[in-house]
Amino acid sequence: MNEFWSTLRELPGAFAWPWWLCALPLPWLARRLLPPRRSASAALKVAFGDRLDAISAPGGGGSSGGISVFAWLAWGLLCLAAARPQQLGPAIAPPQAGRDMMLAVDLSGSMSEEDMTLGDSVVDRLTAAKAVLADFLDRRAGDRIALLVFGQRAYTLTPLTLDRDAVREQLRDAVVGLAGRETAIGDAIGLAVKRLRGQPAEQRVVILLTDGVNTAGALTPMKAAELAKNEGVRVHTIAFGGEGGLSVFGFRLPGTGEDEIDEATLQAVAKTTGGRFFRARDTESLSGIYAEIDALEPVQRPGQRVRPRIERYPWPLAGAVALALLGFAAPLRRPA
Repeated sequence: MNEFWSTLRELPGAFAWPWWLCALPLPWLARRLLPPRRSASAALKVAFGDRLDAISAPGGGGSSGGISVFAWLAWGLLCLAAARPQQLGPAIAPPQAGRDMMLAVDLSGSMSEEDMTLGDSVVDRLTAAKAVLADFLDRRAGDRIALLVFGQRAYTLTPLTLDRDAVREQLRDAVVGLAGRETAIGDAIGLAVKRLRGQPAEQRVVILLTDGVNTAGALTPMKAAELAKNEGVRVHTIAFGGEGGLSVFGFRLPGTGEDEIDEATLQAVAKTTGGRFFRARDTESLSGIYAEIDALEPVQRPGQRVRPRIERYPWPLAGAVALALLGFAAPLRRPA
């Protein structure tokens, strides 16, 4: 029996409490099985009593037939409303759940170095990083993303938000030197940790892109890494930059560049916090790194689409009330 009711509840457009439909015959059963009410008061006996009994009996020539129809219909609708009829609504998917991710981008003076290729053009490091980051943002639906930039100081341009377009716009408007010409890697990590501190654990991620050495700020990168470790923040570090050097009419002069990225410190920061270290020497390798980070920090995809049940009991309930009122009003409208 329990399986029968469970199957009935699972039918499309079915009832939440279908057992209430068993109450439909109760008035009829009560009328058939219960003894008639006998009055103890004195009664007037007349010679044509049999005819009066026939008139007052069910189906007789009295006026109770119309009222009983309203009563039966009202009772049926009332039982229908009690069974809670439901209708399946349109299918919806639960929202995606992702990470609280902080993008920390270096805007120091060295990011203006034109040693990157984007398409057929030679561009500076920041322009190349912007192009790759924009593609990365397109794949992070469900993440709350913040944008932090740093040079001599660190600043949060965009707080944690699901609005990736806002992050993309702020990134597009960022320019070299906006936060100073030096590089404060430690302060950038420290500020990111501070902004992520109040977010759910195991969801806090920092992706730090830099092309230099820590030359400014109050925190050393390793001290900031310890703070990140204590707060459960993973820091993925990306050392980004080509060979550098001088260029003439778009052609690079060999032997004029010098790699000044502190890879050892960036590796130590990533290892301390449980993150990964990456080295990108061109736009293609940087794009591959962000694709790898995308796999390391997956976004939880939506679950199975579900169809919510919409309650429809107000309609039969309103019908029952209306029929009950009509049943009471019908005898009042008959002429005396």
